[in-house]
Amino acid sequence: PTAFNGSAVVAGVYVWGHDWIQAKTQAECYDYLFEAAVKMAQLGINASVPPPPLLLDGTAAAYGKRPAENGVYTDASSGPVIKRARFGHAKLPKAIVLDIEGTVAPISFVADVMFRYALDNVRQHLEQQYDTTEGQADVAAIRQQAAADGAVPIPDPAAGKAAVIDAAVSWVCSAIAADRKIVPLKQLQGHIWRTGFKSGQMVAQLFRDVPDALVEWRNAGIKTYIYSSGSRQAQHLFFGYSQAGDLRPYLCGYFDTTSGAKVESSSYANILLTLGVDDPQQVLFATDILAEAQAAEAAGWQAILVDRPGNKPITEQHGFRVIDSMQQLLQQ
Repeated sequence: PTAFNGSAVVAGVYVWGHDWIQAKTQAECYDYLFEAAVKMAQLGINASVPPPPLLLDGTAAAYGKRPAENGVYTDASSGPVIKRARFGHAKLPKAIVLDIEGTVAPISFVADVMFRYALDNVRQHLEQQYDTTEGQADVAAIRQQAAADGAVPIPDPAAGKAAVIDAAVSWVCSAIAADRKIVPLKQLQGHIWRTGFKSGQMVAQLFRDVPDALVEWRNAGIKTYIYSSGSRQAQHLFFGYSQAGDLRPYLCGYFDTTSGAKVESSSYANILLTLGVDDPQQVLFATDILAEAQAAEAAGWQAILVDRPGNKPITEQHGFRVIDSMQQLLQQ
């Protein structure tokens, strides 16, 4: 064959459908995608690479190295580096489930920033939301939990708004101080944090390896989920308003304590029904809490412990693999 000296190559594409209308629709879709790919190439954009997350200012995350000495993103301009996935496992899991605190985010941010924000703003939030459906539901849930605990009761609405709020605030402060993982507290915290994240008063901190890993796992066809004691709404906010931008497109779902306590194996069996995975061994769970890893393993999941700066040391003999970066999660 002679050398090709032209400026274009014409390639045939076969399309099909149940009838000519469906085939025409398929052809038009391909035509649109081909045209978009050509324009992207003209702009120097690789159409085969998924786009990076959007930053808080609406721009795309930057490619390249990030300035971070403590393993945490320090500003919104230091976005994830998009890279090709390289994994050491012969067989990749179908789903990855991640804890948040101490696993993908520093404990200090959750304890010192998020919890502090909830404490500082709980009274103002309840006063502003008291007459709303959401506010009444929050107070009712706290009243019911306080009664179940045998704690100081939350007065009925007839006692007046001020008395109810005073009692509710006192209960919330005590529950936060005890680090209780209960639905009424986590639900209210999520509602308070909504204001903090959307107003820009809080921006979620992530360890710098996390956004890269989320991108890699998606590129490899692995679905990623979150299982945290924080409410699902709080999880949405956390990953939607992070220092690496909006990472929610890289996540497939969220689970909280409405699925069960994280230290009970039945919770993981319950979540498995939602994941759409037949074999529990096809699910990989990462957490910094030994009791949670043990519960997941008892349900048939794979489990890995995560050791991050600021985490409590794991001194017991446990038999789990320990990693300090999400980049190591799928390595042998």
